[in-house]
Amino acid sequence: MAGSILDTLMSTLGPQVVGPLASRLGASPDVVQRGLQTGSAAMLAGLAAKADQPGFMSQIFGLINNPANTSGALSSLVSNIGSGTQGGLGELGGKFMSMIFGSNVSGVTDAVAKTSGLAGGTASSLMAMVAPLVLGFLGNHVRENGMSAGDLTSSLKAQAAGLQQYLPAGFRSLLGAAPSVPPVAAAVVPEAKRNWLWPLLLLGLLLIAALWWFNRAKAPEVPAVANLFKLNLPDGTVLNVPENGIENQLVKFITDSSRPVDDTTWFNFDRLLFDTGSATLQPASQEQLNNIAAILKAYPNVHVKIGGYTDNVGDAAANLNLSKARAQSVMNAIVAAGIDPSRLEAQGYGEDHPVADNSTPEGRAQNRRIALRVTAK
Repeated sequence: MAGSILDTLMSTLGPQVVGPLASRLGASPDVVQRGLQTGSAAMLAGLAAKADQPGFMSQIFGLINNPANTSGALSSLVSNIGSGTQGGLGELGGKFMSMIFGSNVSGVTDAVAKTSGLAGGTASSLMAMVAPLVLGFLGNHVRENGMSAGDLTSSLKAQAAGLQQYLPAGFRSLLGAAPSVPPVAAAVVPEAKRNWLWPLLLLGLLLIAALWWFNRAKAPEVPAVANLFKLNLPDGTVLNVPENGIENQLVKFITDSSRPVDDTTWFNFDRLLFDTGSATLQPASQEQLNNIAAILKAYPNVHVKIGGYTDNVGDAAANLNLSKARAQSVMNAIVAAGIDPSRLEAQGYGEDHPVADNSTPEGRAQNRRIALRVTAK
């Protein structure tokens, strides 16, 4: 039945979840309930929208069958939700959202906030809890029903229409979904002329459809939170970047003669994604890496240092090694984009130099970062 996955999920998130979570977030239970429902529906609908992309559902299926995603882990998450403890599902939840929404995670979160009545920061905290809840629920749902990846795909697509009533306004645009081209009535052509007119007719229809799509798609809805603008570089390159992103901050620093190079001015990458527990960069990271390479090409005298950092969870030596490997991966990607390696250096700092409280999931997420410092300009 349409909406049954969402209905079943919401039935597991009763007062034992909503009450403690509302207390932790400082919001009313009704608002938190709406946020849970809207956020869950957004994730399920996002899965359904991408279900036909080659390899996508097999990756999702592998994620929800991760050994850390067990029924015991989900039960523990539900019972400890008031304290914010997410266990092994926490990091998986973050990866789960990135796979569904890509670089639009913040835009979806903002839309959920507006729909449910949550403040922006509170909505971000809520979504950080919703992701592992949905992930864990789907893991149980698949196991209990003996479902394959194809079964889950069919189920999500069949229920997509029933999720529409719960979704934030403009949700399809946040997924980057292209509008459907309406069918064009077939022209009636005399049989004798059909052979030589058909290629022209087909070309004309394709041009009409392309023009229609272009007029609809040339000005896509950009989430307000992204605040994109065109950053003009001195070599004529134009980058479309967030106003508060690392690209704009870096160029401002480079071009401001009153700000000398020092050892303390670092700029955090804000759109890099790694595979969980590894130094493998995900494809969604490439845009920002290319942007940094473009900036370095436009300012050939600039040299930079890349720093890798982790939270304090797990073995300190392993964290240090992971931070080194991730910093080196970023450097290698920038070199691959055309930058002389002599202008770059990479170092891992592990758990050192935290920028937030490691006792909270949000703080640990901020501490797991890659940053960049200008060493010459």
